[in-house]
Amino acid sequence: MATTDDGTRTRMTFLEEVKSAVTPRAALMVVGVLGLMVAFITSYAGAFHHPKPTDVPLGVVAPAQTGGRLVAQLDRLSGSPLDPRAVTSERQAHQQIRDRTIDAALIVDPRGTTDRLLVASGGGASLSQAVELVVRAAEKSQQRTVRTVDIVPAAGGDARSLTSFYLVVGWCVGGYLCAAILAISHGARPANGARAVIRLAALALYAVVAGLAGAIVVGPVLGALPGGICALWGLGALIVFAVGATTLAFQALLGIIGIGLAILVIVVFGNPSAGGAYPYPLLPPFWRSIGPALPPGAGTWAARSVAYFPGRAMTAPLLVLAAWAVGGIVVTLVLATLRAKGDGGARAPA
Repeated sequence: MATTDDGTRTRMTFLEEVKSAVTPRAALMVVGVLGLMVAFITSYAGAFHHPKPTDVPLGVVAPAQTGGRLVAQLDRLSGSPLDPRAVTSERQAHQQIRDRTIDAALIVDPRGTTDRLLVASGGGASLSQAVELVVRAAEKSQQRTVRTVDIVPAAGGDARSLTSFYLVVGWCVGGYLCAAILAISHGARPANGARAVIRLAALALYAVVAGLAGAIVVGPVLGALPGGICALWGLGALIVFAVGATTLAFQALLGIIGIGLAILVIVVFGNPSAGGAYPYPLLPPFWRSIGPALPPGAGTWAARSVAYFPGRAMTAPLLVLAAWAVGGIVVTLVLATLRAKGDGGARAPA
């Protein structure tokens, strides 16, 4: 029913009812959600449908007279599953694995036919298993056998070393949901610089609490992840703030549509490329390339370093997270300030 100027009511046609119930803006947003759904399915299926090792860094400790030949043989394997390089000693191989320079090491026994494969399942159980399958097949072709030794095993409560990934996913979800709530509560775009600063400050406080909560849950409560709680707390606070500040920046740029852009970057592209279920060497080229540059990937790598590799190889991921955080702050403040100036200029003539 519709009301005319004289107060009488007329019955609306079905098409008019549809137009009244579904506005063009709502229809556009539904189409956007459909696009996100298709992108979500494509991204996850594309990243996970056929994992295979590619150029996995592998150290080879072997006598000088056979080491070069063995490295060349492993490097020529079909599909290039390994990126072998000679390592001078077993001790150095241990150190490089713990430094996250290589993912595994083959220790050749010059006096026998059984070699040892050093792996680190704490950095990703699926990667360790994939390397083991490749090396076993290669050794079998040479009439040799291999015994696997896990020198950095995942904790008992960390099934397949996935806790770090799920922890980071939770922190990322908390970051963009907090930013979305702050925006939706009083306009997606902050009205001025002061309002933007307040939102960023509230996000920072939330990030500190969220980082601590996540570290406590996976540490003392569940015993799922080793490593210092303070280190995880700091990392979690940085991840939450980086994702939240990025979401605020997207919203300042695009309004409520910015929430969809944050989901696209963090969830659709970030989660499958994070190296969680399948570490980087098992992912297709596109996801392997973008993963380290996105918050979920940087966070997952850093969380595993904190838990299993005494904080090694964390400079790059921390810089990535800091860049997202600083970029989010700058974009949010600049756009809020420009908007306030534009609004002031529009009101001055009136």
